[in-house]
Amino acid sequence: MNETTADVAARLEALEKSLETVNALNSEIFYWWCTALMVAIHAGFLAYEMGASRSKNALASGIKNLLAFAFLMPAFYFVGWWIYLAFPTGLTISADAAAGLPWSQNMGPNVADQASGIFYAAFALFAATTASIMSGACIERIRLSGFTILAVLCGAFVWNLGASWGWHPEGWLVTSFGFHDVAAAGAVHMISGFFTLGVLINLGPRIGRYNADGSLNEITGHSMPMSMIGLMLIVLGFFGFLGGCIIYTADGWTTIYNTPANLSAFGFNTLMSIAGGMIGAYLVTRDPFWMMSGALIGVISSGSGLDLYYPGLAFLNSFIAGCVIPKLNDMLISKFKIDDAVGAVAVHGFTGIWGILAVGILASGYPNVEGPAISFTGQFASMIVYALLGFVPGYAVSYVLKLFGILRASPDAELVGLDKAEVPAMAYPESHIPAFADHASTSPAE
Repeated sequence: MNETTADVAARLEALEKSLETVNALNSEIFYWWCTALMVAIHAGFLAYEMGASRSKNALASGIKNLLAFAFLMPAFYFVGWWIYLAFPTGLTISADAAAGLPWSQNMGPNVADQASGIFYAAFALFAATTASIMSGACIERIRLSGFTILAVLCGAFVWNLGASWGWHPEGWLVTSFGFHDVAAAGAVHMISGFFTLGVLINLGPRIGRYNADGSLNEITGHSMPMSMIGLMLIVLGFFGFLGGCIIYTADGWTTIYNTPANLSAFGFNTLMSIAGGMIGAYLVTRDPFWMMSGALIGVISSGSGLDLYYPGLAFLNSFIAGCVIPKLNDMLISKFKIDDAVGAVAVHGFTGIWGILAVGILASGYPNVEGPAISFTGQFASMIVYALLGFVPGYAVSYVLKLFGILRASPDAELVGLDKAEVPAMAYPESHIPAFADHASTSPAE
């Protein structure tokens, strides 16, 4: 049977619609599973922070992570996604902001929209990660109420304002300075790390952490194996996190900045960075906790240029960071008396600086789609913006909470353990049963 021109055109149109549907479904499925993998990050934070706590604080440390996750999902829905869409050019509200309003048809079950909900989900998990980064540093003395307020502030307001400025193709840091931060070493890790630093200054050290002469006492968690497993779960979740940093389109993969990229580059450089950071941290500490933290250091240190580095260069960059960052953490704790219980400021904040500046050195001159090419000057200027954006609200709001007595638990609660003071459950109830309790009234002579 002979086909007419109209028949051929109709078939081609139907084929094009089918391809569009397949591409849209593939995109949805890809980000769906990226989001699912990112939940593993929070399982990891849950485990490693409980393990890093003494047994009397284990449940309180875990509940902080659960509260951060639970509160940030609605907070990011009602205000967070709108902030990201609203402020790429600075503090002037963009026309795109309307799509992020909670009553917009983009923010509900609109079957014609196969992007808004899935991107909201991925970004909401990024937001929860920023709060969990702060959580570990504050264990064993922060009140649950104060922590929850700070978690919502960091995750639903602060970090995504920075993401709008520098992790958006039209962000003013991108268009003005050529800022490049493809895997959010700055937008997520550096901002939350410096937010945490501001909180820790007001929170103060744990009771018994420092002696009267300023010397340091070690406070070890009750389960190093739990912490190591938790950190490995975070590494697993990073593959979802990094997948969410790359854009799937019908024409191929791009970065958040619309520059060319592919999962192959991410695959090479992620694994090489993990290995480099682990080896570097192990060589300088021999500490299994820091060896696993080195995996995070590795990914973050190469994260800003994950799409650009040759794998051997990513390994070397992450290896050097793995050697240096634990020493910076030691300096922060011993010299500046900042009691960061898990090294979050160094692992995320300081390594975020490393990652941002490394791109300015190693990939200087590489073109961006929008704005000037990558440069050290542009990366440095953007890094200063991110440091201030993280630190100032973290310090200011935690200071206000401190004035109102909401920030820190009482000394009595801290000494007896936050589990007993704030959690109606016991992590290890069998430990409270005296040995041979059934024979407590019977002496050997009887």
